[in-house]
Amino acid sequence: MAWKKKLAEKKKRERLAERMGGADKVARQHSRGKLDVRARVHKMADPGSFREIGKLAGKGHYDAEGELEDFTPANMIFGKAEVNGRPTVIVGDDFTVRGGAADAAIWRKGMMAEQMAHEYKLPLIRLIDGTGGGGSVKSLEDMGLTYVPYLPGWEHVVKNLESVPVVSLALGSVAGLGAARVVASHYSVMVKGMSHMFTAGPAVVAAIGETLDKEQLGGADIHARNGAVDDVVDSEEAAFEAARTFLSYLPQAVGMKAERLETTDGIERRDESLLKAVPEDRQKAYSMRAILKSVVDKGSLFEMGRFWGQATITAFARLDGWPVAVLASDPSFLGGSWTADTARKVERFVKLANTFGLPVVHFVDNPGFMIGLEAEKAATIRFGVDALNGIYTSKVPWATVIIRKAYGVAGAAMSDHTRFQYRFAWPSGDWGSLPLEGGIEVAYKAELEASDDPEAHLADIKARLDKVRSPFRTAEAFMIEDVIDPRETRPLLCEFTNLAQSKSS
Repeated sequence: MAWKKKLAEKKKRERLAERMGGADKVARQHSRGKLDVRARVHKMADPGSFREIGKLAGKGHYDAEGELEDFTPANMIFGKAEVNGRPTVIVGDDFTVRGGAADAAIWRKGMMAEQMAHEYKLPLIRLIDGTGGGGSVKSLEDMGLTYVPYLPGWEHVVKNLESVPVVSLALGSVAGLGAARVVASHYSVMVKGMSHMFTAGPAVVAAIGETLDKEQLGGADIHARNGAVDDVVDSEEAAFEAARTFLSYLPQAVGMKAERLETTDGIERRDESLLKAVPEDRQKAYSMRAILKSVVDKGSLFEMGRFWGQATITAFARLDGWPVAVLASDPSFLGGSWTADTARKVERFVKLANTFGLPVVHFVDNPGFMIGLEAEKAATIRFGVDALNGIYTSKVPWATVIIRKAYGVAGAAMSDHTRFQYRFAWPSGDWGSLPLEGGIEVAYKAELEASDDPEAHLADIKARLDKVRSPFRTAEAFMIEDVIDPRETRPLLCEFTNLAQSKSS
């Protein structure tokens, strides 16, 4: 057979590459409850679809005659696969070879994975497990010099954030460049108890006098609550499933249309429970998530970033099969008041929706920006205005449903009022420059002091103002487009979504 010897050598090199860091190190990886990189890639990809690129890259070890004796593969593998039936680039770190450090990776492999995603307009999934940085300080002695830091291929990372969906799964302890690669994504996930993320790990941090273990310094709960990552799951399999679900809502690339899924959930479906979803007593709480699940296509709500900026829910869903980006106040957290973190979360999510052309549906119950000393220290107004500006510069179709409160500057961030929009209120809608509660006593102070019965007089004022604050009064002036029966919310939003798709096609 022609080229028999060369092809045999090729197969030998492939077998050696598939050993990864060797049986002992692979066993050690498994003993920690972690999959090896090749198992991860094949679980992430649709069965049988992964086509590896650069499998032969690494460091060969030769005998005196120049014949190959052994081979250490590069500790990053990548290639093209199908994910949910769509072509996707998958790149994974191999922790069994020098802990995933970049000095064992052959940097061009990582760069080309990013470049392939950008140039061929393919979503990118990173399976990150290791430092990803320059390795040990000891390596500097081997090099005989130090170098000015640079990040080969980072320009492609930046381009991808503007052009294709990027998902990062932190599947171990990641530090430095590894941590940066996790964060430089549209959707990031950590695995509880397995994933840790740091600028620098515990051994380095000990030098500044802080003695912490991995979980204390950079556990998943820390980063889910500070917004550095979007989600925390319980297993690697759950992380793969979260990545697949997230990507199912987005188009293949910027400028393309997101895929509509067939649905049997009729546009005209009405849920009687919506009539009592919001209590008539303004002091009583309710579940915004229950409202969302009722209004969108059944089973389609996918929330991201649940554990930070909790006064706002950010999620994806479908309406008549079409993907939409959902913003919703969560009145169970600080009454829905926007903190600095909430504003940051809103700004990031609106940017994501705009990048990929997803219509936004906003369910509003916002009493305003958080107030008080801690809110001022956190520069709430700075981040609040950034979020407001992001909403006002948004170019995608926008629908707003005011469920209850909309007060002040934060309430005005429900949408860009200068554009045509679908904007409706439930009968529970309540809005203004300031909440009436707490402001009546100040505004009518002199009148109340002069009254023979201040308590009865205050009750009379409240009764008069309750009539003025009726959402129907606002609708009379056409300052709100309509007050709707809550049961009509789904049909109206499905109508909006279908119009939005017609506009974009």
